[in-house]
Amino acid sequence: MKSTRAIARDRLDDRLSSLRPLADLARPHTGWIRALRNALGMSGADLARRMGVSQQRIPAIERGEQNMTIKLDTLMRAADALDCALVYALVPRTSLNDMVTAQSQRWATEHVRRVTHHSRLEDQQPADDDIAAQIEELAADLAERRGLWSGTQAR
Repeated sequence: MKSTRAIARDRLDDRLSSLRPLADLARPHTGWIRALRNALGMSGADLARRMGVSQQRIPAIERGEQNMTIKLDTLMRAADALDCALVYALVPRTSLNDMVTAQSQRWATEHVRRVTHHSRLEDQQPADDDIAAQIEELAADLAERRGLWSGTQAR
C-alpha cells in the first residue's frame, strides 16, 4: 500500500506532467515583457499607463526581467497590463517519485557501504546479493521518512 506522501507525489506529478515541455521554453533575449510589448506594437508609455507606473519605470522593469531580479508582483502587473496570464510553477526535471527513489538509494548505499566496511574489517563480508537486497530494503524505508534531504535519517 502506498504511503500518503507517495500518493501526494503521484498527484502532484500528474498535475505537473503537462508543464514539463514548458521547462525547456527559452525566454526571449529581450525578456517576455519587451518581446510581447513589441509584438503588440505597444509603446513603453502605453504599458506604463496600463500598469499605473511612470514611463521611466518601464525600462527598469524590462531590465529587471532580463536580469531575473524582477519582483513577482511586478511581473504579474506587467502580465495583466499585456493581457497575459503569468504562469508560475516549479517543474521538476524528473518525476518526484524518481527524485525520492534516487535520493533514498544514495543514502541507503552510503549507509550499507559503511556497515559492510566494518564487517569486512571483521572478516564478515556479506555476499553482493545480500548487500543489494539490504540497500533496496533500506532505500524503500528511507523514502518515506523525514530527513531524506538533510541526511539526518541515514546516519
